[in-house]
Amino acid sequence: MAGIVSKTVLDDIRFRSDIADVIDAYITLPRKGAVVKTLCPFHKEKSPSFNVNRQRQMFHCFGCGAGGDVFKFVMMYEQVDFPTAVRILAEKAGVILQFDKGSEPSSDKEILITIHEEAAALFHRCLMKDPIAQPAREYLKKRKLTSAIAEEFMIGFAPDQWDFTVNWAKSRSFPMDKLELAGLVVRKAEGGPSSPFYDRFRNRVMFPIRNEQGRIVAFSGRTLLQDPKAAKYVNSPETPLFRKSHVLYALDKARREIVEKREAIVCEGQIDVIRCHQAGFKTAVAAQGTAFTEDHVRILRRYADGVILVFDSDEAGRNAALRATTLFMQSGLAVRIASLPAGEDPDTLILKEGPEAFQRALQQAVPALDFQINLLSTREELRTEAGLMRVCKAVLATISQTPNAIQRDVLLQTAARRLNVSVAALQSELRPMLKHPAQREAPAEKPAPVARPAHEVMLAEHLGAGQDQVGLVERYLPLTLVSDPLCRRFMEALVFSHREHVDIMEVLTQRDDDNRTLSTFAAGVLSAPSKAGAEGSHHQAVEGLILGIWRTELQRRRLELEQQAATSTDENTHDSLIAQAQQLTTDLNRLKRWDTGEPILQLYAETEPVGSG
Repeated sequence: MAGIVSKTVLDDIRFRSDIADVIDAYITLPRKGAVVKTLCPFHKEKSPSFNVNRQRQMFHCFGCGAGGDVFKFVMMYEQVDFPTAVRILAEKAGVILQFDKGSEPSSDKEILITIHEEAAALFHRCLMKDPIAQPAREYLKKRKLTSAIAEEFMIGFAPDQWDFTVNWAKSRSFPMDKLELAGLVVRKAEGGPSSPFYDRFRNRVMFPIRNEQGRIVAFSGRTLLQDPKAAKYVNSPETPLFRKSHVLYALDKARREIVEKREAIVCEGQIDVIRCHQAGFKTAVAAQGTAFTEDHVRILRRYADGVILVFDSDEAGRNAALRATTLFMQSGLAVRIASLPAGEDPDTLILKEGPEAFQRALQQAVPALDFQINLLSTREELRTEAGLMRVCKAVLATISQTPNAIQRDVLLQTAARRLNVSVAALQSELRPMLKHPAQREAPAEKPAPVARPAHEVMLAEHLGAGQDQVGLVERYLPLTLVSDPLCRRFMEALVFSHREHVDIMEVLTQRDDDNRTLSTFAAGVLSAPSKAGAEGSHHQAVEGLILGIWRTELQRRRLELEQQAATSTDENTHDSLIAQAQQLTTDLNRLKRWDTGEPILQLYAETEPVGSG
């Protein structure tokens, strides 16, 4: 994210993004209420342990420990970083992002985005104006891709030179190691690290690849050579900006239309997508140089309720459509598949027969299950028992992928009607497949649980459950005595919230880091089972825990004084250190009870800052 989102905007996003509604859009929550419990989407479990607390606007799983605020949930479910989660929620909530002034970071990602943006402008200028790009202009003219569409998609041309990009980068003072990291140049193998670089893209029509926010993060270059040995397309390698499984071509242009129509057109190639957009089919997208993945499906699910797959009409295209169908159904999306005439793809069909022919193909798209049965019927003999059983098994395997009970029921009725088998029989065969539903695994980088001082965590839990007791911490406990950093940060947030009369969730949002570490910790603390049944017992427990933390500190100080006295060679110094240690012993005895310990704490409070927030 370019810059740091202002605290005011973060608060606005949080305020408009009710956590129960956001989570319900990803995993259907069983009921409404102050606290909702369901199966955790981040680990496998049979009994629900995933809690969504609408009042506190937090989620927490007692099984795997996942938890946090609405930003953290989106980060975990979408497997994205904090800035991307902010953008996703801002778009859903209709919030315009605003950044604090002077907060532009100089990270590799920002440098790489600048390089990509300027390189795309360079290639585009070359295509539109440079005589050397005439073959590329002829190619686009032959493909009937207009200047307007070239402008819209910022199509460019990389000349047939080994150092076109290298020399441009030098003229712009871009470090060559950053160009290499961006995938625009390649280091020669011979000569070691000091060897010169050469251009990755040469004599290719360049298609910039943008992320969801419209930032250019990679390129795909289409060769102009007729040599069958030359790679038809060369794509940017994966970089800190670009992961193929996280990018859908033209989604930045299509997503608003997809949101309006609630359905996306999914093609196989870039030219297909460009042709669709040029012909008015503005919801078209494509995977980038790879088969469809769970990440692609997860991205589309943000915007659509269903998809129309328009893959090539050959055997490979049909099989690819069926593989993609499984992924889409696992995510609960409705899937239709459009069949094109033999040998055609969206690009050629629109060119030959016009947009009307493609529109008819979309209108005649059949549900994925019908497509599968149609395809299997050409491969199996349904009039035989063995053939019918094989088809039923394959169809039920597809139906089992959807987590939506309503969708599953509709598909079962369709399969029963098409295969002339009873719904009851299909349901009987389906049940074993549903016994172990796939649950989303927790991210691989999930850290192991951190051992924290039990008395500090317990104090945090009591304060979270009975925030009226925060005043005791303000008066009697310097938070520097809290050894665990997260416990201390949480208590500081509570003290600030109490003192300034600010909602604790607002404070946590503003003070958290990009990993939402504080919110995750707070979710666990605020969701913990009650340690006391009444406010009075909360009060007594907090008093006891404050006394315990002070005793630990005074014992540490006493030991330090005794060690200094043991090594002191000066009699007066020795006696003074022993006297101080003896006084601490007296204080420790009085700190065993609140009524005798409170006056001692008041004395220490006069000399040490307490309850900083």
